[in-house]
Amino acid sequence: MATIDATNLAMDPNGLYREEVFTDQKLGTIRQLAPVTSAGAADAARPVLYIGQAHIVTPGGALPISFQIDATSLAEAIEKFAAAAKVAIDETVQELQEMRRQAASQIVVPEPGAASQIIGPGGVPPGGSKLR
Repeated sequence: MATIDATNLAMDPNGLYREEVFTDQKLGTIRQLAPVTSAGAADAARPVLYIGQAHIVTPGGALPISFQIDATSLAEAIEKFAAAAKVAIDETVQELQEMRRQAASQIVVPEPGAASQIIGPGGVPPGGSKLR
């Protein structure tokens, strides 16, 4: 999907699609995007797109995964769904692992004894407590 410019929210009349959703109610869905003109007529100059959608379960809950299926018919998209889903899920898992690795590398562990220089022994700031 393209980046949205908040200052220009006009729809592109040359990039319209009619959407149909197909599901087996078990594994996922296939969205068929048929190109149309701004009048709603079929636009034969552009290809029909097939977008697969599935979910993977993570400790944080279900994560939706969307992926394009290289197909020229619904039957072909159904046939290629599993392979395209596997690639998309593998890529997502790799991205999640990389994000986890980056987050873990951002944890700063103070050097031994560094906390006592800031707080002081026994949790009292250097110079003692001056409560009034």
